[in-house]
Amino acid sequence: MSSVTTRLRTKHQRERAKGLIDRAPDDWVCVLREETRNDRQNRAMWGYIKQLRDALPDTLGQFSPEDCKLRFMNALGSEMRFLPELDGAGMFPVGYRSSVLTTEQFSALLEIIAAYAARHGVTLTEQ
Repeated sequence: MSSVTTRLRTKHQRERAKGLIDRAPDDWVCVLREETRNDRQNRAMWGYIKQLRDALPDTLGQFSPEDCKLRFMNALGSEMRFLPELDGAGMFPVGYRSSVLTTEQFSALLEIIAAYAARHGVTLTEQ
């Protein structure tokens, strides 16, 4: 048996999950967690960031799409840690991964991006 992910939305899915647990080998681990961001949310975020970078070249356009994402995640209040570079010349951020945000947290991130766009007169369209 390899790793299996089952969403618990219907009675059938719950029964499937129970069966997987019953058939799992000894010493395996079962993890239940809130669903993380979905593909639609992720596509929307990158589309919004592209639109903002294109519309605001003097402010966001100077940053890479990934750096823009990190700036918005910082506004969301995501925890950030810094580690020293190997040569000691500076620091770099760690721990900022949008893939671990729950769907609710990711929705809040999209709202922050939309609010930023509105404050700067940019109309975002979902692509």
